[in-house]
Amino acid sequence: RRNAGDLRSLAADKGYDKQSLRESLRDLGIRPLIKHRVFAPYDHAHNARIDEQRYNQRSMTETVNSAVKRSLGFAVRARSWFREFREIALMCVVYNIKRAVKQ
Repeated sequence: RRNAGDLRSLAADKGYDKQSLRESLRDLGIRPLIKHRVFAPYDHAHNARIDEQRYNQRSMTETVNSAVKRSLGFAVRARSWFREFREIALMCVVYNIKRAVKQ
């Protein structure tokens, strides 16, 4: 919520392919980079129009998320949103410190 105003685009996989989500993002001024599930030939055309360079940046975050989950665990123990956020932020700090020490 803190930096939500800075969000300009949202890249997600086909699991988030939902027209209501796309419309909500556009209403907020956020560009959805979500691939369409292929049900009809025009879905291929929609996917061809996606900016591949921006969409493929998603894989970098997926790689880091996977590494953090493998090394520090995949579950958060906090129950409130703020405490979950703080726990995830601290996990990221620990991950970055571990990477810095290795170098």
